[in-house]
Amino acid sequence: QLLHLVFGGELKRTQDVEFKDLSKLDIVGMYPNFAQAKAAWLGKAQASVDNAQMRYFVVHIHRLIEPDK
Repeated sequence: QLLHLVFGGELKRTQDVEFKDLSKLDIVGMYPNFAQAKAAWLGKAQASVDNAQMRYFVVHIHRLIEPDK
């Protein structure tokens, strides 16, 4: 498994990656591969396109678990 986390939230400024309110992060889910994570990310990103400060991210959890691979 190559675990990936998809999450997002509203940023304080569009130039930085600092969230306005960590308690309001949208944890979309954990996915077993990048293809599924990318599909989830794309859906959320497209749904929030009207809010310029909303950003979604894909985190490669498998790289954090086994950084030497």
